[in-house]
Amino acid sequence: MSLPELFILAVGLSMDAFAVAVCKGLAMGKLRFRQILIPGLWFGVFQALMPLIGWFLGSRFEKYIVSVDHWIAFVLLAGIGLNMLREARRGEESSAEDASLSPKVMLPLALATSIDALAVGITFAFLRVRIVPAVSFIGCVTFLLSMGGVKIGSIFGAKYRKGAEIAGGVILILLGLKILLEHLGVL
Repeated sequence: MSLPELFILAVGLSMDAFAVAVCKGLAMGKLRFRQILIPGLWFGVFQALMPLIGWFLGSRFEKYIVSVDHWIAFVLLAGIGLNMLREARRGEESSAEDASLSPKVMLPLALATSIDALAVGITFAFLRVRIVPAVSFIGCVTFLLSMGGVKIGSIFGAKYRKGAEIAGGVILILLGLKILLEHLGVL
């Protein structure tokens, strides 16, 4: 996977965290640096940790599913992307509007926004991705975008949440399609 592809994937994966971070910013009003840093750390760490776990799982079971790995990658990425589009269309509200940054609040949010990264990690095992640089990069991109999301939320409000979810969904669907078409020899 090339660096531009990894960057696009990282941005797509981080859109859920970005959307939740925007909601956090909405709930907080005037911000201190610590209030921007904490969501970035939670979301960035979990977006790095979950694909690593997925990679370990995918590596363990690779010999059983290598012949259909491109279909698995396509179905997982497209499914995650379609779900993001569905949530954006329905305008579902998350519990992120609570201004609390306690572990009791942040842990479920970090887990919920990084589940899709677990599935991506499984595909990394099949694509022979260098996992440590990949997950570090994804974590850093999510960290920065989440920090920016908190700040944007505090300044501009909820109008960007839906757009972020739509962009993330489309990116993941297109990446899944690209992986499928490359393995089928079309690209």
